[in-house]
Amino acid sequence: MNKRGTNSSLEKRFWTKINKDGPLPVYRPGLGSCWLWEGTRSPNGYGSIQVGYTQLAHRVAYELLIGPIPEGLTLDHLCRVRACVNPKHLEPVSVRENILRGVGLAAMNVLKTHCPQGHTYDILNTYFYPDGKRACRTCRRLSKSWRVY
Repeated sequence: MNKRGTNSSLEKRFWTKINKDGPLPVYRPGLGSCWLWEGTRSPNGYGSIQVGYTQLAHRVAYELLIGPIPEGLTLDHLCRVRACVNPKHLEPVSVRENILRGVGLAAMNVLKTHCPQGHTYDILNTYFYPDGKRACRTCRRLSKSWRVY
């Protein structure tokens, strides 16, 4: 048994499903080649393997070669290749950091520096709702001044 509580047969099975001659990531070619998972993949592209239960392949690779993933953190694919299991391409970060590094709606919105009307999102002109969304204070003030009660 190793530090993950798995046996050597799992490790042998695991390493047979990796292509270490993968492509250079388009997003960050300086990282070196991706190690592509050639086993089962989820519909969203992440590799998975049975270890008594379904485990994400990149997490298994990280734990086998680097060590435990710190409590409360998730692994960010620096290469943005979901099938990659190269531990040099993986970094433990908070879920929030992982989302904001991505290309989803949350990441796109956080990069906005001005509201649609051109007012700056700065510390004085930004209102934060309890759910974390933000709004332009100038626009909120203007919209309230036009209301008829």
